[in-house]
Formats: sequence, structure tokens, C-alpha cells
Amino acid sequence: MKTPRSRLAVLVLACILLAGCESGEPRAYQGYVEGEFVYVGGKISGRLDALRVARGDVVSAGQALYVLEHAYETAGVALAEADLRQAEDTLRDKQKGLRPEEIDQLVADLRRAEAAHALSALEYDRRIKLYGDAVIAKEDLDTSRTTNARYKQEVKELEAKLATGKLPSRVDQIRAAQAAVDAARAALDQARWNLGQMTQAAGVSGLVYDVLHYAGEWVAAGSPVVTLLPPQNVKVRFFVPEAVAGSLAVGQSVEVSFDGGAPATATVSYIAPSVEYTPPVIYSQGFREKLVIMVEGRFAPEVAARMHPGQPVDVSLPSARAAKPAGGGA
Repeated sequence: MKTPRSRLAVLVLACILLAGCESGEPRAYQGYVEGEFVYVGGKISGRLDALRVARGDVVSAGQALYVLEHAYETAGVALAEADLRQAEDTLRDKQKGLRPEEIDQLVADLRRAEAAHALSALEYDRRIKLYGDAVIAKEDLDTSRTTNARYKQEVKELEAKLATGKLPSRVDQIRAAQAAVDAARAALDQARWNLGQMTQAAGVSGLVYDVLHYAGEWVAAGSPVVTLLPPQNVKVRFFVPEAVAGSLAVGQSVEVSFDGGAPATATVSYIAPSVEYTPPVIYSQGFREKLVIMVEGRFAPEVAARMHPGQPVDVSLPSARAAKPAGGGA
């Protein structure tokens, strides 16, 4: 009667013989599909007003993905435009060498103050809502209230000055006026950039793998809203014995088999420079080598569309000699 130890020895010997008989067949190594995701978010926080895509959609580069609330940013653009008009008017007057009438200057100042007051009022209303939702501290609400009151008072003051008809005396500082125009243009560019940040578009074409926020939610600055998976970011990762890795090269083709579909071809794109112990999640049908090397391969776009991150696969090398381990490690 054979002992368990002797039966195990017979089984190992049978596997070795079987492997030798099948030396003409490619050897398969288990692995899995992995995706390198693209997380799309903005640099400015706000409420998510519109989500333009859904999980599973295929989007093109430049396609709008979502829109945040942007009333405040729109008002900011209007304020910056008013500042630029005021600076340009002042510069033109100074370049002509004429003394501008105070009424013209005051009208420009009044427009700016009214735009600033409208912007501060809108911000104050929004801060009231945020404070009610316990999103901001009371100090932020008080600051916004004070700013709104100051701009309101400035509007009243300019209206009073406009009625007096007094004239300013600055007509000879062309360089300062030009600098004011440049600063106003820069402020307008910044305001338009802020407004543009409220609508985020896809930087690459790919699959909408996941949606992390929905309409009505508050999105913090830098927080991703949509996760994209471009086809070129789908890869297969598998592990081979260190003796086998020496026969692989970047650019070499391997066959990838998986459940529910015909085998696909991948191209080796990366071979790890160091060895590691066999990961516990990788199980081989035959021997389990002590040391393995990670290998990655990329798919063609039409093949990548069939793959799913986390999907287990079997990777076959092109020749049995490339897969035959040297030294017979168990």
C-alpha cells in the first residue's frame, strides 16, 4: 500500500512526464486584465448641475462630461469685462491728452461698482445656503455679508458723486493706464478660465467606466466626477517564472484566453526588472514556481473593448521552449 508521500511523488513524476510529452504545446500562465483609469475633475468646487454622460457610454475627446453651477463665475466674467472697458476708456482719454469729464469716469466707476455689488449679492445668497447646509463656517458668512454691504455703500457714494458733476485731474499717466488695461485683460482671462472650469470635457476618448457624483451633489475642488477607461489603457498582467522571462521581449505577441470569448492577441509592453514571490491570488494548473516576474501586454483597441478590468485570463507564450523553466524548481 502506497503512503501519501509516495503517492505525491508519483503524482509529481506524472506531471513532469506529462509536461515533457506536451513540450510542443505552448504553456499558459494565469493573469488578469487591468485598466489604467483617467479620473476627470476640476480645480474649482461647486454643485453638480448637469451630468452629460452615464456609466457605459463611449465618449470622444472634447465631449462635455458634466457642468457645475456657474452663476457666480458668469458674474465674475461680467465684472472683469466692465473693468476692462473702464481701463480702456481711461487709456484712450489719456492718449489723446484730454482731461476726461468726471461724469464719464464716474459712470464707468458706477458700472463697475454695480457689477461688483451684483456679484457680492449673488455670493452672499450662495453663502447663506451653504451656511444653512453646514458647509461653511459663520465667519465666511459674515465676511460675505460685510463685502456685500461695502459694495452697496460704494454704489450709493458714486451715485452721489455723479450728481455733483466734479471733475478728476488725472490726465498724464499713460503708462499707468496701459498697465491698468493689461491687468484688466489678465483678470478677464482668469475669470473666463474659472467659468470654463465649471464645464469639464473628456481629455481622451474611451469608455465611461464609472460616475462618482450625481446631479445635486457638492463636488469639492480636485474631486473626480467621471472615470474614463481609454482602450489603450487596457492591458493584461501575468506572471512567469524568472527562467521563462529571459525568453520574452517587448513587442512579442502572446495569446490571451478567457471565458466567454475567442482568444485574443496582446503585445508584450513591459517586463518587470525584478523578481517577486508568487502572488497568492495567482494559481497555476501545474507547478507553482517560487519566483516569478511580472509581464504586461497591450491590446489593439478593438480587442480592448472586449476586456474587463479584473477579468482572469490565461496567457500562452508562442513556444514551449520559451515557457520551459530551467532548473526544475517546484
